[in-house]
Amino acid sequence: MADIKYYDVILKPVITEKSMNAMAEKKYTFLVHPSATKNQIKEAVEKMFEGTKVAKVNTMNNDGKTKRRGMTFGKTAKTKKAIVQLTEESADIEIFAGL
Repeated sequence: MADIKYYDVILKPVITEKSMNAMAEKKYTFLVHPSATKNQIKEAVEKMFEGTKVAKVNTMNNDGKTKRRGMTFGKTAKTKKAIVQLTEESADIEIFAGL
């Protein structure tokens, strides 16, 4: 396994109705590198977003969907999603502020 730097761990935020409702409880959802661990995700969030303190990280591995084009079958890429719970005294993440 290659060494993953903290800036390579978080790929992009997940913007859905369910994830936006969870932000009221200081839970933020991100797509992360498929081989990233919970400790790496925690470190990446605390380093990338100033003033944040992570309380808990939950992860989900999603397999790629089977797609078909004519008689040829293939699969889309696997993804990993992380839900990050911040502590009560932690600052909010600013990229979600304007949404």
